[in-house]
Parts: sequence; structure tokens; C-alpha cells
Amino acid sequence: MEEAGRQAQGAVIGLGLGPFKPLLVTHPEHLRHVLRDRADNYVRGTAMWAALGRLTGQGIAGEGEGWLASRDILRGALSGPYLRQAGEGIAASVAQAVDELADRAQRQPVDAVVEMTRLVHRVINPVFFGSRIDSHQCDRLGGEVATALGALLWRMAMPFVPLRVPMPGDRAFLRASRAIDRTLLPVIDRARREGADGPDLMSALLRGRGHDGRLLSDRHVGQDVVALFVAGSESSALTLTWAWVLLARHPDVAARVREEADRVLAGGPPRPEHVRKLVFTQQVMAEVMRLYSMAWAVPRVAREDDVVGGVPVPAGGTLVLSPYLTHRLPEFWPDPLRFDPGRFEREAVRERHPLAYLPFGDGAHQCVGQAFFAMESALVLATVLSRYDIRPTGDPRPRLAVALPPDGRVTLTMTPRGR
Repeated sequence: MEEAGRQAQGAVIGLGLGPFKPLLVTHPEHLRHVLRDRADNYVRGTAMWAALGRLTGQGIAGEGEGWLASRDILRGALSGPYLRQAGEGIAASVAQAVDELADRAQRQPVDAVVEMTRLVHRVINPVFFGSRIDSHQCDRLGGEVATALGALLWRMAMPFVPLRVPMPGDRAFLRASRAIDRTLLPVIDRARREGADGPDLMSALLRGRGHDGRLLSDRHVGQDVVALFVAGSESSALTLTWAWVLLARHPDVAARVREEADRVLAGGPPRPEHVRKLVFTQQVMAEVMRLYSMAWAVPRVAREDDVVGGVPVPAGGTLVLSPYLTHRLPEFWPDPLRFDPGRFEREAVRERHPLAYLPFGDGAHQCVGQAFFAMESALVLATVLSRYDIRPTGDPRPRLAVALPPDGRVTLTMTPRGR
């Protein structure tokens, strides 16, 4: 993919992936055509999405009326007013999660991916579940979701292989998906019987209704929660892991984040009103997501014949949109492999093409949780660096997977500042 992107430099080109020959689309103007101008012509109806749909269903990760119902419910549930209302709880969860992480890290260096996943789980548990499950259940559920997602990689990479043909990962997927159901469905059933009147996302889905006016089914709610886990747990944890890797490579940037954290938090716990003052910290996270966009390849299928970038697209043809490659186009990102949070200063953002940067997607399917992640990630970085000197070890590259995990172990050593 990287080599194809370098050769294309934004042009629409064909990818030869065995019998699967999609068109690669990376230029912001071509993305505007697909995601905005002709969005009605480009849908998620690919065999890859079908494979993923076995895990995440046809709600928020799907297409059509089920997706529309879930999107509207979750967009409202994660709105600005909700985040302002929930901000105190989110900040308190971050502070507690960082304390727990530091306790474990005092004994020995810890695995960054494992610990960032645990930390994210502590923050999302009350937001997703209203704390209906304990932290250990949340960790187990997240582990099963990650296992099931990883097991689908072969199915997603070779969507032309029928389900009746056994492939690597099939057994692991079935085991993990059954374990997910055993954990989630009783929680959903109990929440429905007890009255889902809380502000958490599960309650919002249980109160929500589909296009037919009926309440969403328990299966629909459960699969939406799994889809939220995919986006809000693994992707968030990996992005935070890459943030520590990049800060270790760029100590001058880490020093600026620490200085801002000291000034804004002033030695106290994180609070929701700190987020808007953590300007440079948010620029750092934006640059991390530019270089390591978790949704690195996103397929779409054309309903009707079309032309994109001068290249004919037949009805039924597949496009692969790649934010990972869009974020590396020198036309919009000079010296694109250089880590430079200054790219996200207000004036630079204003002058850049609006679709040159899309770590959360764009158009109707844009991720509904981006404001939540912006709050979470800024508070995590500021809280950790205001209290601890953190030393990551390892110099990984991204590994081919559904998201972009590091190809080697990254460890974190945390020392209370002043020692």
C-alpha cells in the first residue's frame, strides 16, 4: 500500500490483490467526490464489511436503516452537551486510571499496549455501560473483541473466499464471539428490565428506536456496543501507544507537552475545562493520528457507474480509501514523515484542504466519538506527564492488522517527577 501510494502521488490507480482489484483513492478532491458529492453512490456494501459485520452487525458499523438509527442515537448521546455533563466523570476516570497504571509501573516496566488498553477501558466503562460491568469484565470483554477482530483479518483481506471454506482465524472468531455474547447479552437484558434511564451509551441504545418505531433489539444493541469497543478501545489504546513512541523520539515535543500540562493542571487533578487549554497537547495527538491513522484502509462500493479522478468506476466496483496514505501526500504535508505538531496550528489547518486530514473519516459515516477521544487523549497525556517522567523503550513500525499495532513490544517506565 505504501509503495502504491508513493507511485500514485494522489492519482487513482488500481491495486492488484490477486483476484481482488480495487481502485486506490487518496487525493482530497477525489475523497470529496466519494464521501460528500456522490456519497449516495458509494456504500459499505463490500465483502470486507460483510466479514466485519459478523462481529459488529448492521447498526453503527453497517449501512442502511439500521445504521441510520444507530448513528442518530449515538450522535445525540455523544453530543457536546453530553460531554459537558459527563466531563467531570471522564476526568475523574482518567485520574484514577493513571494512578492504577503508575502503581503497576512502579514494580517493573509495563507493556504500553496492554496498559493503554486498560486505561481506556477505565475511562469508557462508565460512558459505554454506566459501569454495569466491573473493570475486570470490561478488560475481558475488550480482550475478546480484540481477538475476534484480529481473527477476521484473513476474511477481510480475502473477501472473495466463501464462508463455507475454512480459513485461519475462523475457530478463534467463533470462540471469541460466543464469549462476547455470554458477557454482553445478560447485561443488556438486565439493563432493559431495570430501566435504561442513564446517560450512558448502552442506555441510549436501549431507549432508541429504529425506522419502524420499535425499540432496537438486544442483538442490535450488543453489536453496536462491540462496534464502539472496536473504535473506542483498541483504536484509542493504539493511538496513545504511538503517542508515547513519538514523544520518546522527540523529547523537545514531550517537554512542551509537560510544560503545558504543568501550567494548565497546576499540580491538581485533570478537569474537563482543562481540555480547551491543552492546545499544544491536542496538536500533538492530531499529528500522531496523521502518521498512524487507525482506519488505514476503508473500502466503498459504487452503486452506479461513475468517474473518479478521470478513472472510470463501474457499478459494483470497489474503491479503497486510505487516510494513512492521504496523510502522507507531499502536496498537502511537506516532508510528510516528519513529526511536527505545528501542522495543526489554527492558521495551518485553515489553509489546508479540509479532506487532507481524516483520521475519523468524513461524510455521513464520520466517527461519532471524535470529540470524546479528543477529551480523553488530551487529559491522559497531560495527567501522565504532569506527574511522571515516562520512558518508553522500543522503536517499532506499524504491523499489518485491522488497525495499526506496533510490530514489537513497547514498554513504559514511569517515575514520579522529582525523584
